[in-house]
Amino acid sequence: MRGSGRWSWSPARSPRRSPRSDARGRLPATCPTPPSGAHVVPGTEEHVTVVRTTDLEVTDLGTVLVLTLEPEDGSDRPCTLGERGLDNLADALAAAHERARTGRLAAVVLTGTGRTFLAGADLGAVRAVTDIEQARLLARRGHEVVAAIADLPVPTLAHLNGAALGGGLEVALACDYRTAARDVRAIGLPETHLGLIPGWGGCTFLPRLVGPATALEIIVDNPARNNRLLDAGAALAHGLVDLVVTAPDHGPGVLAEAGAHGLGGGGATEEEPPPRSGVPRSVIEWLRQAVDGQVPVARLVERPTGPRPGDPASDDEWLAAVDARHPLAQARAAGGAPAYERALRTVAASRNRSRAESFAVEDDALAELVMTDALHASLYATDLLRRRRKHPLGRPEGAAPREIRAVGVAGAGLMAGQLALLLARSLRVPVTMRDLDDERARRGLDAVHAQVDRLRTQGRLDDRGAAALTDLLRVTTDVADLADADLVIEAVFEELDVKRQVLAELENVVGPTTVLATNTSALSVTQMAAGLENPERVVGLHFFNPVAQMPLVEVVRADRTDDATYATAFAIVHACRKTAVAVADAPGFVVNRLLVRLLGEVLGALEEGTTVADADRALAGMGLPMGPFQLLQLVGPAVAEHVLVTLRRDLGERYADSPGLARVVRDGRAFVTFEARPSASSPVDPAVGELFGSRPVPQPLDAAGLLDRVRRALAQETALLLDDGVAADAGDVDLAMILGAGWPLHNGGLTAYLDRTGAAEAVTGRRFHEPGVASAPR
Repeated sequence: MRGSGRWSWSPARSPRRSPRSDARGRLPATCPTPPSGAHVVPGTEEHVTVVRTTDLEVTDLGTVLVLTLEPEDGSDRPCTLGERGLDNLADALAAAHERARTGRLAAVVLTGTGRTFLAGADLGAVRAVTDIEQARLLARRGHEVVAAIADLPVPTLAHLNGAALGGGLEVALACDYRTAARDVRAIGLPETHLGLIPGWGGCTFLPRLVGPATALEIIVDNPARNNRLLDAGAALAHGLVDLVVTAPDHGPGVLAEAGAHGLGGGGATEEEPPPRSGVPRSVIEWLRQAVDGQVPVARLVERPTGPRPGDPASDDEWLAAVDARHPLAQARAAGGAPAYERALRTVAASRNRSRAESFAVEDDALAELVMTDALHASLYATDLLRRRRKHPLGRPEGAAPREIRAVGVAGAGLMAGQLALLLARSLRVPVTMRDLDDERARRGLDAVHAQVDRLRTQGRLDDRGAAALTDLLRVTTDVADLADADLVIEAVFEELDVKRQVLAELENVVGPTTVLATNTSALSVTQMAAGLENPERVVGLHFFNPVAQMPLVEVVRADRTDDATYATAFAIVHACRKTAVAVADAPGFVVNRLLVRLLGEVLGALEEGTTVADADRALAGMGLPMGPFQLLQLVGPAVAEHVLVTLRRDLGERYADSPGLARVVRDGRAFVTFEARPSASSPVDPAVGELFGSRPVPQPLDAAGLLDRVRRALAQETALLLDDGVAADAGDVDLAMILGAGWPLHNGGLTAYLDRTGAAEAVTGRRFHEPGVASAPR
């Protein structure tokens, strides 16, 4: 990479290479000549990946070179490839090529350390790119390295000891063979979810390895499904890896070793401990057999210039796989996420091209996407999530959380049961639900037991774990049975007087330091605690529904909540493996305040005469996970009406009055048609519009006008809640909306979106972020 003279790969193959090993779908092309010069992205700070080399002497095979990717600083962080990391890997490959060319190597194995094989490109370098030529050089740099692997004249194998993501998986795809440890849970190409494409060979190699339909499932479908990844077993079933090995501990007991006799010849000598390669013996033995043609390798035929008639991936199959995903890609592009559509175009374009030509298409696509606002917004959001999951703002410094040895849940309904199960699984302490009568209590416990059974059936709990969890879950009708709880969380009807009564009853039986938490979604925690003898131990823990899936918890500090209670609340959220956002005790907190403002603007427009069809398509450009009517139905019209009326009362008339929504509730109507549960694809019932129109205006808003109104309303409401200190900063608003409302990463959360569309400046006269923080350089 530092100069063209270092890349002189010979197309010749080792005579020991099995004829089957060429069936990896590799395209013939010489390695492209890297540009000479200094840094691709100057001024970036890189977590450098280095390459440790180990020779293994293997009986009946020869010298196997193991290249182990590991952090330069010796930490346990996931390895990524920035400029220096790519240089280090290129140097190791150049040396390996020279040894292989002169007959001193029989094979090359790549592996990682800890729980990571390779986590892909260093995103810090991507964020620092300032122009498209820099972006193109970054893409080419990755291609040079994967081409160097692909052109090694000896068999190559990638052993996925841990996560293989993005560019990390593309490095593995350049090898002849791939094996994986059985416990690997993260294998995939998540680039389109982030706003990129697999641009280091993924769009070229993968369709030829597993076929276009499976490749596009990994490149397009899985990222669109909340960034779904493959585990080792699924990767094997997809044809992505050739072997899964049981290697629970990559410690000395399972490592292949270089010794006097080599593998299969007695192992290492006792006098001098051999170097450790990090590769299980079974993998090296499998490689030896594969090279000798002794084990079958399920692989599609190689296509030097694209598919041919009769191939597993014929023209028709290839085009059908691409065409089937056009609706998804077009919808994502309309919502501000162009990467899905670009990935489809890139895979389609690679169909009849040589490797070099296909790499050039990837270079162009990657470079252009690197310069989009969507990519930089995604990088901002991804970094925000990573940092604040570990270090949430607002957590009291120096305050020790209280020990939780037993938990009580006030209520045994749907939400209470979900909370009980989560807390029992996370804290590993007894959890007792309390309801008013035996029938409700028993029904609640039966529902929780059914959830445990589902976890066991899904393989997420074994029989022993399910039995232990069941033993932790209890139910009662006597509030005195909660007396020993260190934490009690109420999950009763969303009515202030009801919740105040429950907390007062609890205070009479629990100890003075027991944390009393409320799961309210919008009500005042301070008012709930008013009149209690110890209001300082009351805190809000707003878990979102469904509890098991939703990653956000709004942690609400009431006027008199003390540091120990607040620290305990954060510790509970952390133990539940969720993300905490500190919020002040204000109506609707953050997520519901903003979501209900959005829905209120849509309902208000319907009252003025906007058609249901216009309102339905108005927000498509926001890229939200579902439209406003699907969301209203999922929340429940009655719940939506209750919260809208409450926020209008508490925050003012900017929250719309909607007689039409009241009629929907009164008449038992639905906004969408559905069977068991409304979803993003549930069709809107246009007839529901006849229930609205209470405030007709001469020129009701069309779709574009309603979108502008919603943006302005959200900009106003966000500025107001920040000015009032409800959230610590714009970043916490984005964090809450991404995790609690599904706001798209490619929009960077809410505030970045409002900046980019101009709504923030139009309404408030200022941006929420400086230019370039969550947008492409200009």
